[in-house]
Amino acid sequence: MQFQTLILAVISLVLSVNAYWLEDITHQGVAPFAGDGYTVFRNVKDFGAKGDGTTDDTAAITAAMNSPNNRCLQGCASTTTKPAVVYFPAGTYLISSSIVPPYFTQLIGDPTNRPVLKATADFQGFGLIDGNPYYSENLNWVSTNVFYRQIRNFVIDTTGIAPATAATGMHWPTSQATSLINVEFNMPTDPSVVHVGLFIESGSGGFMSDLTFNGGATGASMGNQQYTMRNLVFNNCQTAIIQLWNWGWTYIGLQINNCQTGIDITAGGSDALSVGSVTVIDSTFKDTPVGITTAYASGAKPDTAASIILENLNLQNVPVAVKGPSGTLLQGGSTTIAGWGQGHQYTPDGPKTFQDTITPNERPASLLGDNGFYSRSKPQYENLAASDFVSARSSGAKGDASADDTAALQSAINNAASSGKVVFLDFGLYKVTKTLSIPGGTKIIGEGYPIILGSGDFFGDMSNPKPVLQVGSKSGEDGQVEFTDFVVGTQGPAPGATLIEWNLATSGAPSGMWDVHARVGGFTGSQFTISECLKQPGSSNIDSKCIGAYMLMHVTPQASNLYMENTWLWTADHDIEDSTNTQITVYSGRGLYIESTVGTFWLVGTAVEHNHLYNYQLANTKNIFASMLQTETPYYQPTPDAKEPFPVVQALKDPDFTASCNGIEGNCANAWGLRIIDSSDIFVYGAGHYSFFNNYSTTCSTVEAGENCQSRIISIEGSTSNVNIYALNTIGSLSMIDKDGTSLAKWQDNVNVFPANIMLFRTG
Repeated sequence: MQFQTLILAVISLVLSVNAYWLEDITHQGVAPFAGDGYTVFRNVKDFGAKGDGTTDDTAAITAAMNSPNNRCLQGCASTTTKPAVVYFPAGTYLISSSIVPPYFTQLIGDPTNRPVLKATADFQGFGLIDGNPYYSENLNWVSTNVFYRQIRNFVIDTTGIAPATAATGMHWPTSQATSLINVEFNMPTDPSVVHVGLFIESGSGGFMSDLTFNGGATGASMGNQQYTMRNLVFNNCQTAIIQLWNWGWTYIGLQINNCQTGIDITAGGSDALSVGSVTVIDSTFKDTPVGITTAYASGAKPDTAASIILENLNLQNVPVAVKGPSGTLLQGGSTTIAGWGQGHQYTPDGPKTFQDTITPNERPASLLGDNGFYSRSKPQYENLAASDFVSARSSGAKGDASADDTAALQSAINNAASSGKVVFLDFGLYKVTKTLSIPGGTKIIGEGYPIILGSGDFFGDMSNPKPVLQVGSKSGEDGQVEFTDFVVGTQGPAPGATLIEWNLATSGAPSGMWDVHARVGGFTGSQFTISECLKQPGSSNIDSKCIGAYMLMHVTPQASNLYMENTWLWTADHDIEDSTNTQITVYSGRGLYIESTVGTFWLVGTAVEHNHLYNYQLANTKNIFASMLQTETPYYQPTPDAKEPFPVVQALKDPDFTASCNGIEGNCANAWGLRIIDSSDIFVYGAGHYSFFNNYSTTCSTVEAGENCQSRIISIEGSTSNVNIYALNTIGSLSMIDKDGTSLAKWQDNVNVFPANIMLFRTG
């Protein structure tokens, strides 16, 4: 008996030593608006889950997610006040009905030994994980308003369900600031199988990476406005991917092995194509009879729908690379497709319809990795122990949205950087009244999307802007930094706040930002909600109390070598806490500005929305890779328009709408979606630049209305070379792209499923 006790003690010790640090670290996250006693972090085993492969753990997991019984589920529009991080230690968790994560929930498994969610034979529900349930004929949450959630490190197993019984691994209609990472879907391989791994029918994504699909009728069946998906692997699926619909989709590092069909974009048929475009780069298809099947044919409608770009696609025993309704469009075999596409092109004149080999982009060596463009998955620090982290709360920070946490956070950052440790930003709303200085060597990881809020007079002078986070003390400073899973914003008027200033010139492995976001307004604690900044349609008055930021992110002239993945820089258009998501008017001057003369940046699945002058601006820079850029023009424009309240700053190369709009018809003084000035070697693999509103009315953004919300949305200016944009989509703009004030492309020449589309644009 003593020997057995000793053995059990040894096993327990070994397990505790090898446990993922997130399981061991002290959890002190505070949700200041959730009520007394609210707990952010939940371990499912603390709620009775066994993970032994035989016990039905459905009720225990549900209790872990929903406790207390007032989180945001049925009938709740959205909220940021009740976050949860739900942790699953290693094990096999048997479930008999869908797990439904409430709004603002992260499900995290142990990445060193991923937990398995395994369905019982009599499983009931739409997805082992149902990310947006149908309590009625409609989704519970408006899918385009589902933000700030993630699922990572799981195995989803439907093999216990009979192959011919309908089953779905995960239902995931969702939008920005969301992610699926390091998830494996296991399904039966029997010929009768009807299982689907991942199902998405709507939303406005988004990003996913490092997913594997084994077996099933369909690995992933997906419809959404736009997505970047990286490192997806499909093994032995009947069809790897079915695109139900989209506006634009970018696949990077896709691997399809021993499937019957790789990607199916036939939805809608030739008379009413539903898929806007698909871009596939740096990918491999193997032992698959048909790589891509499409319903596109001469005369198909809409004119530019089902557009395709393939670049650096390796085929191994794939007889047909692209199949149309009448047969082979592109022969396959065992070869590498350097470049091929179909759709409309402007080089830079157009439109010209093409369906042919294309010259692939000339990629600078500085942007490349092992098999194409450089990429790196989000660090989870699996090899570290809990003692390798410095907690913000243990360092004295309160995170209550009220106390001044500047000194405590700076102390945590300095201590961690100097000792080679990682800052653990426990969940909270951290008010800072001065700039936080981020030295080289800093690593910060958040718990459930905590937010750092710049607040007070220090950020109040538009003529003397100050950063909330300053990464590197001066432009060009050497050092490497890693940020994951947190948000930067402001609290109260902050017309002089630049949320993130990036100065580092990183040598060696790039610095990185993964799931790091900016959010200005629209949440409790921001002081920019419907109580303070309710929209005022028809009014040009600018309420100074609702000026929330000077700029969201500034990359300075000597900075370089930064990898950004799934970063959403958002000035809120609505109040997330309001029961009807009522719109608000909050002003931010500028979105993401990169003026690095050195260049070398990767923008992977990024979005920048609702900024007054522009969303993306690239000036005097080079060597930039981007996948599926996404923007929206502020909903209030043109009342007021972009001329006020932010004065033109020539040093920042701000657009001067007073000068540039002379002689331009329509709503000219609206924010640019993308502005490229005096820059070279720009590679955009998918972009969606949208203008849905004219002073809160959407009547301007349809084909029937004439797509006239604004006059122009993309500008290329000055001395530019080798600017390449694949899969460019615009909505609501008369001109799709301008060069030095002259329109190069009109929307009506390039009609797609809802946007207008140019599949290949090059300046030469």
